[in-house]
Amino acid sequence: MIRRMATDPIPQFPAGFLWGVSTSAHQIEGAADEREPSVWDAFTAEPGRIKDGSTAAVACDHYHRYREDVALLADLGVDAYRFSISWPRVRAEKGLDFYDRLVDELCAAGVRPVPTLFHWDLPVTLDWLDRDTAARFAEYVSVVAGRLGDRVEKWITLNEPAEHTLFGHALGAHAPGKQLMFDALPVAHHQLLGHGLAVQALRAAGAGDIGIANSHGPTWPASRDQPDLEAADFYDLLLNRLFADPLLLGAYPEGIGELMPGDVPADLKVIAEPLDFYGINYYAPTRVGAPQGADIEFGGLTIPAELPFSVQQIEGVPVTDFGWPVVPEGLTELLTGFRERYGDRLPPVVITENGCSYEGIDDQERIAYLDGHIRALHRAVEAGVDVRGYFVWSLLDNFEWAEGYARRFGLVHVDFEDSATLARTPKASYGWLRDMLRAQG
Repeated sequence: MIRRMATDPIPQFPAGFLWGVSTSAHQIEGAADEREPSVWDAFTAEPGRIKDGSTAAVACDHYHRYREDVALLADLGVDAYRFSISWPRVRAEKGLDFYDRLVDELCAAGVRPVPTLFHWDLPVTLDWLDRDTAARFAEYVSVVAGRLGDRVEKWITLNEPAEHTLFGHALGAHAPGKQLMFDALPVAHHQLLGHGLAVQALRAAGAGDIGIANSHGPTWPASRDQPDLEAADFYDLLLNRLFADPLLLGAYPEGIGELMPGDVPADLKVIAEPLDFYGINYYAPTRVGAPQGADIEFGGLTIPAELPFSVQQIEGVPVTDFGWPVVPEGLTELLTGFRERYGDRLPPVVITENGCSYEGIDDQERIAYLDGHIRALHRAVEAGVDVRGYFVWSLLDNFEWAEGYARRFGLVHVDFEDSATLARTPKASYGWLRDMLRAQG
C-alpha cells in the first residue's frame, strides 16, 4: 500500500534549517582488517545471529570509496552528512587518518561533517556494564575532538542508547547478544554517564554545538482498559522517559534512580550537562498492551512473554518492507508532546534519523514516506516546536544489523551481488529529495 503524496510543494522551512542524510560506520565502512574488532564482529561470527549469514567486513566499502559517496552527497545538495566514527578504528594505528580524509573531502564539497561518536560498535574488549567504559569513552572523544575539532562544528555523542540497551543487552537480538532483561539497566546508566563525560570532553576541546541522537516515538495504548494503560505507560518509561528525563530534567523517572549503580545524584549532574540541540530518531509510534502470555514476533524482534507489556500491530496504516507502520502524524505528535513535557528544558530539536526500508530503485513508497514525514515535521514547526534540522536515514543501502543485507534503507542502491564494484545507483527517492532541497533554496 502506497500513501498518496500531496500534489502541492513541500512548505518552506525556516532560513538556516539543516538538511542532511545519515549513516553509521559499521554498516557501511568495511575495511574490517584495518581496525580493531568490535562487539558486532564477535556477534556476527556466532552462527545464526545474522539472518542472511552475512558480515560487515566489506559492507559498502565506504572506507575505500568515500570520495564517490561524498560526490553523491554534493550532487544531492544536502547541507550536512551525519556519519559515525568507529571507536575500534580509532584505536588502530593511524585509524583517525581515514576520518581526517573524509572530513577534508566533505569540507571541500561544501557538506558539513556531523560525526556521531558512538553508534553501537563498541571495541570488543569493553563492556557498557562496566562503569569504567564511560571514562574510556570520554578519553576516546578527547582524542577525536583534538584531531577533527578544527573542521567539525557539530557533534553527536551517542546513537540510540535505548536500542543498544534493549536489543543488545536485555533481549540479545543485537550485539553483544546478552539476555539480561532488567539487569541491563546499568548499561543505560553507563551510556548516559559516558554521554555526559563526552560533552565535558568536547567542551574542553572547544566544541560549541553538541547533542545526542535518542530514538523516540509516541506510545499508543491498545485500549483504554487499565491493564493496557499501565503496560503502555511502562513501555513509554523504558523507551522514552528513561533516556530523555535524565538528560533534560536531571532526574530519572520515579522508581528508576534507585535501580541504577553508583552515586546516582552525582552522576545525574554529569548526565544533564547542557546540550545545544536534542537529536531525535523517529520511525513510528508503538501500540502497546498488557502481556499476552506468549512470545510475540514484531519488527524483526521477539518480545518475550515475561515482559510486562506486549507490542501490537497498528491497524489501518501502510507498513514498510520491514513491517514497520508508516505514521507521519506520529512525528508531529511526538514533537509537540516533547515541547509540552519538557518546556524550556528542551533545547532546539534536530531529527537525526527518519527513513524506511523498501526494495527497488523506483522507490515511490520511500518518496511518499519522506513527503509525509517532512510535511508532518513542518506542522510541528508551525505549532511552535523549535526544530533546526532533518536527516534522512540513509544515504546508502547497508548492513542492517541482525537483518544483514535483507533490508534497504538507502536513497542510493548498492549492488552487494557485485563485490568488485559495489555499484551505487541513485534511486527515484534520491532525485525527489534533490529536487525538494533545491526548491527549499
